[in-house]
Amino acid sequence: MNQLTPSKYEERIMKNSMFSGYKIFTANSHPELAEEISSIIGKPLGKLEVKKFSDGEISVNLGESVRGVDCFVIQSTCNPVNDNLMELLITIDAMKRASAGRISAVIPYYGYARQDRKAKARDPITAKLVADMLVTAGADRVVTMDLHAAQIQGYFTIPVDHLVGLPLLTRYFAEQEIDDMVIVSPDHGSVPRARNMAEPLNCPIAIVDKRRPKPNVSEIMNIIGDIEGKNCILVDDMIDTAGTITNAANALKELGAKSVKACATHAVLSGPAIERIEDSAIEELVLLNTMPISEEKKLAKMKILSVAPLFSEALYRIHTNGSISKLFD
Repeated sequence: MNQLTPSKYEERIMKNSMFSGYKIFTANSHPELAEEISSIIGKPLGKLEVKKFSDGEISVNLGESVRGVDCFVIQSTCNPVNDNLMELLITIDAMKRASAGRISAVIPYYGYARQDRKAKARDPITAKLVADMLVTAGADRVVTMDLHAAQIQGYFTIPVDHLVGLPLLTRYFAEQEIDDMVIVSPDHGSVPRARNMAEPLNCPIAIVDKRRPKPNVSEIMNIIGDIEGKNCILVDDMIDTAGTITNAANALKELGAKSVKACATHAVLSGPAIERIEDSAIEELVLLNTMPISEEKKLAKMKILSVAPLFSEALYRIHTNGSISKLFD
Protein backbone atom coordinates (compact mmCIF):
# COMPACT_ATOMS: atom_id res chain seq x y z
CA MET A 1 0.00 0.00 0.00
CA ASN A 2 1.23 3.49 -0.79
CA GLN A 3 2.07 5.78 2.11
CA LEU A 4 2.36 9.55 2.26
CA THR A 5 5.89 10.73 1.55
CA PRO A 6 7.78 11.92 4.67
CA SER A 7 6.67 15.37 5.74
CA LYS A 8 8.83 18.48 5.83
CA TYR A 9 8.71 18.31 9.63
CA GLU A 10 10.66 15.07 9.97
CA GLU A 11 14.16 16.50 9.50
CA ARG A 12 13.50 19.35 11.94
CA ILE A 13 12.08 17.00 14.56
CA MET A 14 14.99 14.56 14.35
CA LYS A 15 17.53 17.37 14.69
CA ASN A 16 15.82 19.11 17.59
CA SER A 17 17.52 18.56 20.94
CA MET A 18 14.45 19.47 23.00
CA PHE A 19 13.20 15.88 22.86
CA SER A 20 15.55 14.82 25.66
CA GLY A 21 12.74 14.98 28.24
CA TYR A 22 10.24 13.25 25.99
CA LYS A 23 9.28 9.58 25.79
CA ILE A 24 6.81 7.80 23.57
CA PHE A 25 5.14 4.51 24.45
CA THR A 26 2.63 2.22 22.81
CA ALA A 27 0.34 -0.54 24.00
CA ASN A 28 -1.02 -3.24 21.69
CA SER A 29 -3.64 -1.58 19.49
CA HIS A 30 -1.47 -0.03 16.74
CA PRO A 31 2.27 -0.62 17.25
CA GLU A 32 2.99 -0.07 13.53
CA LEU A 33 1.85 3.56 13.71
CA ALA A 34 3.75 4.11 16.96
CA GLU A 35 6.91 2.71 15.38
CA GLU A 36 6.51 5.03 12.40
CA ILE A 37 6.04 8.06 14.64
CA SER A 38 9.06 7.14 16.77
CA SER A 39 11.14 6.66 13.60
CA ILE A 40 10.24 10.15 12.39
CA ILE A 41 11.07 11.62 15.79
CA GLY A 42 14.31 9.66 15.89
CA LYS A 43 13.78 8.06 19.29
CA PRO A 44 13.08 4.41 20.12
CA LEU A 45 9.81 3.55 21.77
CA GLY A 46 9.88 3.40 25.55
CA LYS A 47 9.93 0.04 27.28
CA LEU A 48 6.36 -0.99 28.03
CA GLU A 49 5.04 -4.53 28.33
CA VAL A 50 1.29 -5.04 28.14
CA LYS A 51 -0.01 -8.59 28.46
CA LYS A 52 -2.85 -10.57 30.02
CA PHE A 53 -3.07 -12.87 33.00
CA SER A 54 -4.68 -16.26 32.48
CA ASP A 55 -8.04 -14.93 33.68
CA GLY A 56 -8.01 -12.12 31.10
CA GLU A 57 -6.93 -9.27 33.37
CA ILE A 58 -4.52 -6.81 31.75
CA SER A 59 -1.02 -6.45 33.16
CA VAL A 60 1.17 -3.41 32.46
CA ASN A 61 4.86 -3.18 33.26
CA LEU A 62 6.88 -0.01 32.66
CA GLY A 63 10.45 -1.06 31.92
CA GLU A 64 12.10 2.33 32.47
CA SER A 65 11.80 5.43 34.64
CA VAL A 66 9.32 8.11 33.63
CA ARG A 67 9.84 10.38 36.64
CA GLY A 68 9.38 13.98 35.56
CA VAL A 69 9.19 12.95 31.89
CA ASP A 70 6.76 14.21 29.23
CA CYS A 71 5.09 10.88 28.30
CA PHE A 72 2.99 10.14 25.23
CA VAL A 73 1.00 6.89 25.02
CA ILE A 74 -0.18 5.96 21.52
CA GLN A 75 -3.26 3.76 21.58
CA SER A 76 -6.26 3.71 19.23
CA THR A 77 -9.33 2.44 21.03
CA CYS A 78 -10.42 0.33 18.07
CA ASN A 79 -11.46 -3.33 17.94
CA PRO A 80 -11.18 -4.98 20.46
CA VAL A 81 -12.38 -1.68 21.90
CA ASN A 82 -12.69 -2.61 25.56
CA ASP A 83 -9.31 -4.35 25.73
CA ASN A 84 -7.56 -1.44 24.05
CA LEU A 85 -9.31 1.10 26.26
CA MET A 86 -8.35 -0.76 29.45
CA GLU A 87 -4.75 -1.08 28.25
CA LEU A 88 -4.64 2.69 27.82
CA LEU A 89 -6.24 3.44 31.19
CA ILE A 90 -3.96 1.07 33.10
CA THR A 91 -0.87 2.37 31.31
CA ILE A 92 -1.79 5.95 32.22
CA ASP A 93 -2.34 4.90 35.84
CA ALA A 94 1.05 3.17 35.93
CA MET A 95 2.75 6.31 34.62
CA LYS A 96 0.91 8.55 37.08
CA ARG A 97 1.99 6.36 40.00
CA ALA A 98 5.56 6.41 38.61
CA SER A 99 5.60 10.24 38.87
CA ALA A 100 5.53 11.05 35.16
CA GLY A 101 5.81 14.78 34.52
CA ARG A 102 2.93 14.95 32.04
CA ILE A 103 0.89 12.17 30.43
CA SER A 104 -0.69 12.64 27.01
CA ALA A 105 -3.06 10.01 25.67
CA VAL A 106 -2.58 9.89 21.90
CA ILE A 107 -5.76 8.29 20.55
CA PRO A 108 -5.80 8.41 16.72
CA TYR A 109 -9.22 6.72 16.76
CA TYR A 110 -11.48 7.48 19.73
CA GLY A 111 -13.79 4.54 20.35
CA TYR A 112 -17.35 5.08 21.59
CA ALA A 113 -17.40 8.49 19.86
CA ARG A 114 -20.70 7.66 18.16
CA GLN A 115 -22.39 7.34 21.55
CA ASP A 116 -22.16 11.09 22.12
CA ARG A 117 -25.78 11.88 23.01
CA LYS A 118 -29.06 10.36 24.13
CA ALA A 119 -30.76 9.26 20.92
CA LYS A 120 -33.67 7.82 22.89
CA ALA A 121 -34.84 7.54 26.47
CA ARG A 122 -32.44 5.88 28.95
CA ASP A 123 -29.49 5.86 26.55
CA PRO A 124 -26.01 6.25 28.05
CA ILE A 125 -23.58 8.89 26.80
CA THR A 126 -20.59 6.59 26.63
CA ALA A 127 -18.26 9.05 24.91
CA LYS A 128 -18.51 11.22 28.04
CA LEU A 129 -17.94 8.19 30.29
CA VAL A 130 -14.73 7.35 28.40
CA ALA A 131 -13.57 10.96 28.76
CA ASP A 132 -14.18 10.81 32.52
CA MET A 133 -12.24 7.55 32.82
CA LEU A 134 -9.23 8.99 30.95
CA VAL A 135 -9.14 12.02 33.24
CA THR A 136 -9.58 9.90 36.38
CA ALA A 137 -6.80 7.54 35.27
CA GLY A 138 -4.42 10.51 35.20
CA ALA A 139 -4.22 11.78 31.60
CA ASP A 140 -3.15 15.43 31.43
CA ARG A 141 -3.92 15.84 27.74
CA VAL A 142 -5.62 14.00 24.88
CA VAL A 143 -4.52 14.04 21.25
CA THR A 144 -6.99 12.56 18.79
CA MET A 145 -8.14 12.84 15.18
CA ASP A 146 -11.51 13.48 13.52
CA LEU A 147 -13.88 12.82 16.38
CA HIS A 148 -17.24 11.64 15.11
CA ALA A 149 -18.75 14.59 17.00
CA ALA A 150 -16.40 17.53 17.54
CA GLN A 151 -18.25 18.56 20.70
CA ILE A 152 -16.78 15.54 22.49
CA GLN A 153 -13.83 17.84 23.18
CA GLY A 154 -16.12 19.56 25.69
CA TYR A 155 -16.56 16.32 27.63
CA PHE A 156 -13.01 16.69 28.96
CA THR A 157 -11.70 18.91 31.75
CA ILE A 158 -8.19 18.68 30.29
CA PRO A 159 -6.79 20.04 26.99
CA VAL A 160 -7.81 18.14 23.86
CA ASP A 161 -5.86 18.52 20.62
CA HIS A 162 -8.25 17.59 17.82
CA LEU A 163 -6.22 16.87 14.69
CA VAL A 164 -7.87 16.89 11.28
CA GLY A 165 -7.27 14.21 8.66
CA LEU A 166 -9.13 15.93 5.84
CA PRO A 167 -6.12 17.98 4.61
CA LEU A 168 -4.20 14.74 4.01
CA LEU A 169 -7.04 13.38 1.88
CA THR A 170 -7.51 16.71 0.11
CA ARG A 171 -3.83 16.92 -0.75
CA TYR A 172 -3.90 13.41 -2.20
CA PHE A 173 -6.75 14.21 -4.60
CA ALA A 174 -5.29 17.61 -5.46
CA GLU A 175 -2.15 15.81 -6.67
CA GLN A 176 -4.30 13.59 -8.94
CA GLU A 177 -5.41 16.61 -10.99
CA ILE A 178 -8.86 15.14 -11.64
CA ASP A 179 -11.05 16.96 -14.15
CA ASP A 180 -14.75 17.70 -13.56
CA MET A 181 -14.47 16.76 -9.90
CA VAL A 182 -17.40 16.91 -7.48
CA ILE A 183 -17.08 16.26 -3.74
CA VAL A 184 -20.07 14.28 -2.49
CA SER A 185 -21.43 13.94 1.02
CA PRO A 186 -22.96 10.45 1.49
CA ASP A 187 -25.51 11.88 3.94
CA HIS A 188 -26.57 15.17 5.48
CA GLY A 189 -24.20 14.77 8.44
CA SER A 190 -21.07 14.93 6.28
CA VAL A 191 -22.00 18.11 4.39
CA PRO A 192 -19.59 20.38 6.36
CA ARG A 193 -16.79 17.90 5.70
CA ALA A 194 -17.57 17.89 1.97
CA ARG A 195 -17.57 21.69 1.87
CA ASN A 196 -14.21 21.86 3.67
CA MET A 197 -12.72 19.48 1.13
CA ALA A 198 -14.27 21.15 -1.91
CA GLU A 199 -13.09 24.67 -1.06
CA PRO A 200 -9.32 24.13 -1.50
CA LEU A 201 -9.99 21.93 -4.53
CA ASN A 202 -12.16 24.69 -6.04
CA CYS A 203 -14.93 22.31 -7.03
CA PRO A 204 -18.68 21.97 -6.29
CA ILE A 205 -20.34 19.60 -3.85
CA ALA A 206 -23.32 17.28 -4.05
CA ILE A 207 -25.36 15.59 -1.34
CA VAL A 208 -26.90 12.14 -1.27
CA ASP A 209 -30.39 12.38 0.17
CA LYS A 210 -31.66 9.01 1.31
CA ARG A 211 -35.18 8.49 2.51
CA ARG A 212 -37.10 5.43 3.63
CA PRO A 213 -40.77 5.98 2.71
CA LYS A 214 -41.96 3.50 5.34
CA PRO A 215 -40.52 0.70 7.49
CA ASN A 216 -39.07 -2.30 5.65
CA VAL A 217 -39.20 -0.47 2.32
CA SER A 218 -35.98 0.16 0.40
CA GLU A 219 -34.46 3.62 0.61
CA ILE A 220 -35.01 6.11 -2.19
CA MET A 221 -31.76 7.84 -3.21
CA ASN A 222 -31.86 11.39 -4.52
CA ILE A 223 -28.83 13.45 -5.43
CA ILE A 224 -28.76 17.15 -4.64
CA GLY A 225 -26.32 18.67 -7.12
CA ASP A 226 -24.97 18.01 -10.61
CA ILE A 227 -23.07 14.72 -10.82
CA GLU A 228 -23.89 13.56 -14.37
CA GLY A 229 -20.66 12.97 -16.30
CA LYS A 230 -18.60 14.06 -13.28
CA ASN A 231 -15.78 12.38 -11.35
CA CYS A 232 -17.27 12.05 -7.87
CA ILE A 233 -15.38 11.74 -4.59
CA LEU A 234 -17.35 10.62 -1.56
CA VAL A 235 -15.98 11.81 1.79
CA ASP A 236 -16.85 10.63 5.31
CA ASP A 237 -15.18 10.53 8.73
CA MET A 238 -15.31 6.74 9.05
CA ILE A 239 -16.35 3.61 7.23
CA ASP A 240 -17.79 0.94 9.52
CA THR A 241 -20.05 -1.59 7.80
CA ALA A 242 -19.77 0.48 4.59
CA GLY A 243 -23.51 0.45 3.92
CA THR A 244 -23.92 4.21 3.64
CA ILE A 245 -20.93 4.91 1.44
CA THR A 246 -21.38 1.93 -0.92
CA ASN A 247 -25.10 2.64 -1.38
CA ALA A 248 -24.23 6.26 -2.15
CA ALA A 249 -21.53 5.19 -4.63
CA ASN A 250 -23.88 2.84 -6.44
CA ALA A 251 -26.56 5.53 -6.64
CA LEU A 252 -24.09 8.05 -8.05
CA LYS A 253 -23.01 5.63 -10.75
CA GLU A 254 -26.58 4.69 -11.63
CA LEU A 255 -27.51 8.37 -11.93
CA GLY A 256 -24.75 9.17 -14.41
CA ALA A 257 -21.50 9.80 -12.56
CA LYS A 258 -18.44 9.21 -14.76
CA SER A 259 -16.43 7.67 -11.91
CA VAL A 260 -16.76 7.28 -8.13
CA LYS A 261 -13.96 7.33 -5.59
CA ALA A 262 -14.26 7.54 -1.81
CA CYS A 263 -12.19 8.54 1.19
CA ALA A 264 -12.43 8.46 4.97
CA THR A 265 -10.27 8.99 8.03
CA HIS A 266 -11.11 5.91 10.09
CA ALA A 267 -11.20 2.43 8.53
CA VAL A 268 -13.34 0.51 11.02
CA LEU A 269 -14.38 -1.99 8.31
CA SER A 270 -16.55 -4.28 10.41
CA GLY A 271 -19.09 -6.93 9.43
CA PRO A 272 -19.81 -7.06 5.68
CA ALA A 273 -17.75 -3.93 4.89
CA ILE A 274 -15.06 -5.58 2.76
CA GLU A 275 -17.52 -7.52 0.62
CA ARG A 276 -19.68 -4.42 0.12
CA ILE A 277 -16.71 -2.28 -0.90
CA GLU A 278 -15.40 -4.93 -3.29
CA ASP A 279 -18.78 -5.26 -4.99
CA SER A 280 -19.56 -1.54 -5.09
CA ALA A 281 -19.07 1.14 -7.74
CA ILE A 282 -16.17 2.60 -5.74
CA GLU A 283 -13.09 2.54 -7.98
CA GLU A 284 -10.61 3.74 -5.34
CA LEU A 285 -10.93 4.02 -1.57
CA VAL A 286 -8.43 6.25 0.24
CA LEU A 287 -8.06 5.70 3.98
CA LEU A 288 -5.85 6.95 6.79
CA ASN A 289 -4.04 4.55 9.12
CA THR A 290 -5.51 5.75 12.41
CA MET A 291 -6.16 2.09 13.21
CA PRO A 292 -4.57 -1.10 11.88
CA ILE A 293 -6.01 -2.69 8.76
CA SER A 294 -5.36 -6.42 8.62
CA GLU A 295 -3.95 -7.95 5.46
CA GLU A 296 -7.14 -9.87 4.73
CA LYS A 297 -9.08 -6.59 4.67
CA LYS A 298 -6.76 -4.80 2.25
CA LEU A 299 -8.23 -4.61 -1.22
CA ALA A 300 -6.51 -3.71 -4.48
CA LYS A 301 -8.73 -0.61 -4.74
CA MET A 302 -7.57 0.68 -1.33
CA LYS A 303 -4.86 3.27 -0.81
CA ILE A 304 -3.68 3.88 2.75
CA LEU A 305 -2.08 7.18 3.73
CA SER A 306 -0.08 7.60 6.92
CA VAL A 307 -0.96 10.04 9.70
CA ALA A 308 2.46 9.52 11.36
CA PRO A 309 4.06 12.76 10.02
CA LEU A 310 1.11 14.82 11.27
CA PHE A 311 1.09 13.20 14.70
CA SER A 312 4.87 13.56 14.95
CA GLU A 313 4.63 17.28 14.33
CA ALA A 314 1.74 17.58 16.81
CA LEU A 315 3.75 15.80 19.53
CA TYR A 316 6.71 18.08 18.83
CA ARG A 317 4.52 21.16 19.21
CA ILE A 318 2.89 19.88 22.39
CA HIS A 319 6.25 19.08 23.95
CA THR A 320 7.66 22.49 23.03
CA ASN A 321 4.43 24.33 23.93
CA GLY A 322 3.87 25.30 20.30
CA SER A 323 0.61 25.93 18.49
CA ILE A 324 -1.39 22.98 17.19
CA SER A 325 -3.96 25.10 15.37
CA LYS A 326 -1.30 26.53 13.06
CA LEU A 327 -0.88 23.05 11.60
CA PHE A 328 -4.12 23.64 9.72
CA ASP A 329 -3.77 27.30 8.75
